[in-house]
Amino acid sequence: MPDALFHAPAETLALSPLVGAGTTLRRAAPLVRFVFRGDAAAAAKAGAAFGAALPQSPLAAESSGERAALWQGPDEWLLLARPSTEGPQAVDALARSLAGEIAAALGATPHSLVDVSERNVALLLEGPDAADLLNAHVFLDLDPAAFPVGMVTRTLFTKAEIVLWRTGEQNFAVECWSSFAPYVEGHLAEA
Repeated sequence: MPDALFHAPAETLALSPLVGAGTTLRRAAPLVRFVFRGDAAAAAKAGAAFGAALPQSPLAAESSGERAALWQGPDEWLLLARPSTEGPQAVDALARSLAGEIAAALGATPHSLVDVSERNVALLLEGPDAADLLNAHVFLDLDPAAFPVGMVTRTLFTKAEIVLWRTGEQNFAVECWSSFAPYVEGHLAEA
């Protein structure tokens, strides 16, 4: 799954001592993020240029190395890419490079590509209590049979909009606006 995407150093955040051993909450290192909109033909071209196919099935994610595309709607995807080096300059440089490559591949094909790298942050919740902690504030059935590995959805975490991606049996990536991250982290710590 997205191991290469999230393997960069991340800031580990404190969780309540009541959380079972082995469950961690980390804020992922900065990633390049785009919201891409277009039809299936545009998505195919963008995926080829981006380096990860844009899934055509609802609630799906596709990842390839340090890139991932998350389905957000019939014509909308969240694209994630990890720069090869750390720091804001690396994120900016990769964002510019990818935007140019995608624009060149699409040419006159109608589409929208918006850089949201500064807007979002990824929170990584990993361990045996991850689903239970999320279910304190996310009203979805997170049983692996109902929400399997690889499934992604846009939903609410109490009052904050998030994108929830199950990246492993006991692992979740929570994409949220940077301004909502302390709110989400605080509620997870209290859960």
